[in-house]
Amino acid sequence: MSAGRIQNLRELELESAETREGRAFSGSSLTHDVGAVATGMAVYEIQPGNASWPYHFELGEEEWVIVIEGEVTLRTPEGERVLRAGDVACFPAGAAGAHALRNHTDATVRYAMPSTRARFGGATVYPDSGKIGMRGPGFKHRGWIGDEVPYWEGEP
Repeated sequence: MSAGRIQNLRELELESAETREGRAFSGSSLTHDVGAVATGMAVYEIQPGNASWPYHFELGEEEWVIVIEGEVTLRTPEGERVLRAGDVACFPAGAAGAHALRNHTDATVRYAMPSTRARFGGATVYPDSGKIGMRGPGFKHRGWIGDEVPYWEGEP
């Protein structure tokens, strides 16, 4: 196995992913560097008192979290619980897999997020805000979840 396919999750250099009020975190994807095709993985750090991505679930991907260093508060449909270094959680595709992570401590937390990869696109639902993000070959859209319509509505 080539050295390029081997990475150390504790030593991986991260890039700023997002910085705004309450959302100071950084991350780096390993997916392309290791040559992954069917799965993906990124490593993130959340600064004290901040959160990462908004509460969401994927419609076509399963995601996991593996806490590498520190403690983090995990929110799921069942409520909140604290995860510590060594803890692992799985978020299946669909509403039952909704999740968000928040650093409730005064130390930076580092975690990995492996996932399946939606080969031809995918969709993410944000229950708190009522948004949905969709992506596929040649298509990307983020917008509000609207009223349900019949299948043939608006079609010629």
